[in-house]
Amino acid sequence: MNITFNSVHFKADQKLESFISEKLEKVAKVHDGIIGFDITMKLENTEKPENKMVEIRAKIRGNDAIACKTAKTFEEATDDVIDALKKQLIKAKDKVRGKAERQKGEREKAEGRRETEE
Repeated sequence: MNITFNSVHFKADQKLESFISEKLEKVAKVHDGIIGFDITMKLENTEKPENKMVEIRAKIRGNDAIACKTAKTFEEATDDVIDALKKQLIKAKDKVRGKAERQKGEREKAEGRRETEE
């Protein structure tokens, strides 16, 4: 699994990157088609205390899942993004699984028709 970090307007320390990596390892167990993650951390230039933005793009087969959250700390924003990303990945996995089950059902129906014709 490939994890790419990109920090804008600041230098991310190793502690923050390892915190995010540990969280992503758990997320990777949700969907088996994950190829990698792109993480963008940005320090926004606003007067609000909620100026730390984290965006995570999960690269999965077919299409990507993207989540972006802003909070007072990068750790808090990461937790929020991870929750949103998990929901998207579970939904994508269920969608793929449902499609596979529909195709399996269609194949079984087609085989059943062939047997009755013979």
